[in-house]
Amino acid sequence: MDRLVNTVRPYAWGSATAIPELLGTEPTGEPQAELWMGAHPGAPSRVDRGEGPVALSDVIAADPEGELGPDAVGHFGPRLPFLLKVLAAASPLSLQVHPDLAQAKAGFADEEARGVPVDAAHRNYKDANHKPELICALTPFDGLCGFRAADEAAGLLAALEVDSLKPYVDVLHAHPESHALREVLTAVLTADREAIADTVHQAAAAAERLGAQDGPHAPAYRAYASIARHYPGDPGVIAAMLLNYVRLQPGEALYLGAGVPHAYLDGLGVEIMANSDNVLRCGLTPKHIDVPELLRIVRFESEAPGVLRPEADSSGEEVYATPIDEFRLSRYVLAEGTGPRPLPSRTPQILLCAAGKAVLSGTGVDGTELRLTQGESAFVPAGEAVALSGPGTVFRATVAA
Repeated sequence: MDRLVNTVRPYAWGSATAIPELLGTEPTGEPQAELWMGAHPGAPSRVDRGEGPVALSDVIAADPEGELGPDAVGHFGPRLPFLLKVLAAASPLSLQVHPDLAQAKAGFADEEARGVPVDAAHRNYKDANHKPELICALTPFDGLCGFRAADEAAGLLAALEVDSLKPYVDVLHAHPESHALREVLTAVLTADREAIADTVHQAAAAAERLGAQDGPHAPAYRAYASIARHYPGDPGVIAAMLLNYVRLQPGEALYLGAGVPHAYLDGLGVEIMANSDNVLRCGLTPKHIDVPELLRIVRFESEAPGVLRPEADSSGEEVYATPIDEFRLSRYVLAEGTGPRPLPSRTPQILLCAAGKAVLSGTGVDGTELRLTQGESAFVPAGEAVALSGPGTVFRATVAA
């Protein structure tokens, strides 16, 4: 087992204090948005096996089956198929969707064939992989996830009493629902930026007013007003109003599959995803928005956010069930005096101590022990038998068995 030395990504939307507080370090005054744990080439974790720090990606590349196990290599190839993060949002991330696996492969191949540089600002597909993800709240966590029912979205927009939104309201009352959602999102994203900016300003002011009242959508209106303060005049503010607002309480999670529009707004959470950078943006960003490709990828289906709560098994492992193989996230909440919990060892795993402390004990003849404090993490290669004790809360990231 290896203690991980991880990189913090300083994206502008990040909190200046949340990750330092988790790690017990002094804030730098700059945003600290994401703490990456894994072998992603953009910022691989580092380990030290006696000869100085080395990237975890290089360790895996040198012996894929030894580090990942034959099952994982046979299924996903010679790379760690997931990336674990701590995400700390102080302002909204871009409104976005991710492609499914077939779309990612086709999109990547097309851009490669057309010679689009992989680092080009207008490039959509950085790799040939899909990017399902799961976010689990460590603090109250606000986000947008999936389309509201079209009639509900129409009522929410109508209550703003903005004349220029009335055509959208009329369309949302039309059927079938998927066509109505597609037509409104297309109109918002292709509207003249200067013309729609006034609509956004009026809608934001109305959302501020309604958010101060006690109506059933007051929390959502407050969220939309906050988005507008961060992105004044951005058409993505209207697009956001088509989506469900959700607040996760600590320990609750959201799974985000392909084609589901979403945005994280505020809070600290543990995020796990397939190892991909493929993002198509819908708004709330100065970055490139490819509207035709976006509309091809988005699933125009209304659905309530499926808030996940972990399900405990007899070993005390609390699992967040998801329908994909690239990752599996669970947690252990270990009380004082709890005996060591043996961990499954067939697959590679990353363990993150999110609160308290944790002790990893090797069950082999050498009896190796690794102690983790809050914010610290470890990589355990496939086949290495370890037991876990606390007291603390530990997240376990691995692949589906």
